Amino acid sequence: MLTAADIMTKDVAMIRSSATVSEAVKLMQARDWRALIVDRRHPQDAYGIVTESDIVYKVIAYAKDPNQVRVYEIMTKPCIVVNPELSLEYVARLFADHHLHRAPVISGTLLGIISLTDILAHSSSLENPRAILLEQELQDEIKKARIICDSKGINSPECASAWDVVEEIQAELAHQKDKKPLKTAFEDYCDEYPEALEARMYEL
Repeated sequence: MLTAADIMTKDVAMIRSSATVSEAVKLMQARDWRALIVDRRHPQDAYGIVTESDIVYKVIAYAKDPNQVRVYEIMTKPCIVVNPELSLEYVARLFADHHLHRAPVISGTLLGIISLTDILAHSSSLENPRAILLEQELQDEIKKARIICDSKGINSPECASAWDVVEEIQAELAHQKDKKPLKTAFEDYCDEYPEALEARMYEL
């Protein structure tokens, strides 16, 4: 049985929490990394993680200056960590349950990083790798839909189209799992913004 240590990437980049987002972007571009592990301030401190999604959703989407925003403002800390001895199946479940793209592998010290790509590359032993990928894709599209509706307006065609994409993915995921969700992501959104349903019905 493969473990996290078997498939993780040992080439990991660290960054200080006080660094600017601009510095983080340059470091990512230098080695084509998708995420950086945020170093601890002291041995008892927790590791953090900052991803390309954090930068897009929390900085670029709101036209913030990456030279003025610090990593600690957008990072996730403490981040979920993976034990190097954890089997691939349980790593996949952890990613699915917490909608993760990637997580550091830690046993006392930072050993590496493991990503969805790593899991899928070794997915022949997994029961349903497609569902794992769809789970993350769904969460990404929900975030995008909310950003689009915030910027373009709840009554906009762009907002309606974004939720169409979300519902297509959620339907495919339900098919993969053979289980319908109690409530769709769009229904959750309508609980917060009832006018969204009326606007979408009008569009239809």
